[in-house]
Amino acid sequence: MKKHVSRIYMAIIFFFLYSPIAIMALFSFNAAKSRTVWTGFTLDWYSKLFHNETIINSLGVTIIVAVIASVISTVLGTAAAIGIFNMKKKTRGIVMYFTYLPLLNPEIVTGVSLMLLFVFAGMQMSFVTLTLAHISFCVPYVILNVLPKLRQMDMSLCEAAQDLGCSQRGVFTKVILPEIMPGVLTGFLMSITYSIDDFVISYFTHGANSQNLSVTIYSMTRKKVSPEINALSTIIFLVVLTILLVMNISDSRKQKKLREGAAA
Repeated sequence: MKKHVSRIYMAIIFFFLYSPIAIMALFSFNAAKSRTVWTGFTLDWYSKLFHNETIINSLGVTIIVAVIASVISTVLGTAAAIGIFNMKKKTRGIVMYFTYLPLLNPEIVTGVSLMLLFVFAGMQMSFVTLTLAHISFCVPYVILNVLPKLRQMDMSLCEAAQDLGCSQRGVFTKVILPEIMPGVLTGFLMSITYSIDDFVISYFTHGANSQNLSVTIYSMTRKKVSPEINALSTIIFLVVLTILLVMNISDSRKQKKLREGAAA
């Protein structure tokens, strides 16, 4: 009985999570612009999507900003995590307190604060300010993903490497970095996800020619959202789903090989 109840519960949860996406994907093939009445199947909206310069340019800005911000954030966050890990306990606690603030702070406060900072510094809102804003809120996510891996690491490995004549750089590249790499990759993926998804901070820090996708879609809602957005959202969902499936299949194959190796 409990098994059936749990299955029904999970089915309801997944229905509420994925039914809106399914409806959006369905109406991306609707011949009319209506979001309630099905008038026939068409691929015109997908064709028009790739000829819509505004959406394509915004998508390009979104991807470029996400990649640049994520790479820089990963480097800065990893270096900061190593520095914080080597601090004294009291100092580490104070620094971590300020690290949590950007995550707990409402996005609208962060967005307005960054906008005022850029104006005070005499910077015009542009691609640069948008990228800097994204870096500022991505770095804490990298720190919080790398620090647990540093705590789990056996520090005697570093001492052993030094005893064997390994330089400080060699210890980092051959011992520390491989140990914390899962946290680094997780931080990078979270950074790129939050960067693509962000709207509030991007709204306050973007320039006239550097609108990301979320800001462009918001500007469209003042009139009416085009079915081209449904088509774009469907493509993004399918790309993310494909990446997740590939990663899960790859992980399951690796685990299978490890089990077979252990059994042998």
